[in-house]
Amino acid sequence: MTTLNAANAGTYAFDDTFKINRLGYGTMQLTGPGTWGPYKDPEAGIKVIKKALDYGINFFDTADSYGPWFADRYLAAGLKGAANRDQIFISDKVGQTRQGPNIWTPHGEPNYLRQQVEVSMMTLGLDHEDLVFLHRIDTHFSVADQVGELKKLQDEGKIKHIGLSQVTVEQIKAAQKVAKIDAVENLYNVADHRDDDVLAYAESQHMAFLPWFPLATGQLAEAGSPLTTMAQKYEVSPAQIALAWLLKRSKAILPIPGTSSVDHLADNVAAANVVLSDADFNELSQLSSK
Repeated sequence: MTTLNAANAGTYAFDDTFKINRLGYGTMQLTGPGTWGPYKDPEAGIKVIKKALDYGINFFDTADSYGPWFADRYLAAGLKGAANRDQIFISDKVGQTRQGPNIWTPHGEPNYLRQQVEVSMMTLGLDHEDLVFLHRIDTHFSVADQVGELKKLQDEGKIKHIGLSQVTVEQIKAAQKVAKIDAVENLYNVADHRDDDVLAYAESQHMAFLPWFPLATGQLAEAGSPLTTMAQKYEVSPAQIALAWLLKRSKAILPIPGTSSVDHLADNVAAANVVLSDADFNELSQLSSK
């Protein structure tokens, strides 16, 4: 019987000392409606984090703007006392402010970015951040100033790796003039891979690529759709097919599906056991809105 473990998705090495299982977990859903306020059942949220550890997930993606702060609190509580805590990798994001449900306002003032990193470390109980993304580039400040502040924090030992979120190839290249960029987090899934050029560039630069909304498949998951038909062929869920496509698409891709349900978590992790044929992979690759 095939085991239910994120390790079945393969591994990715961020550096010479830290290797993670490619299938991770994103905390965004552990908040109130509109990614605002506390989750309705904090204990259930913490339980999901703990269960993720049981399933071999050792890579968690979060952001101070999720809640704000609430998702970080649940993540810290779920990881507290974990036997393998020193082997768990957390990616964080700074540079967004929140004024209410579904309201996101980029703010890249260097002093603000530094404050958010410092507060995140306290909230998560860390003495450094494994990976920090600039959540969005704020056009009111130069890329050099924004990424430059993260580089200063890196030089101080407070950040190990720097990433960028929702960026173009040109923006990545501009940031690389200031600091080494180790990861990109852009919207990407089987239904929408318009950022294929960003993925290709990330691969060429040995950067990790985190697809956010990896399961945002929309109409593709409806009854009779190609994704659902493919899921029936493999006797798995449409979500597992969507994740399996991402895992096969590139070894640089680190899917971070989020859920507040232990059952859905198990379903997501089971995607690591789905091996798509080349023909089926190519068929699914034609479904993008690109």
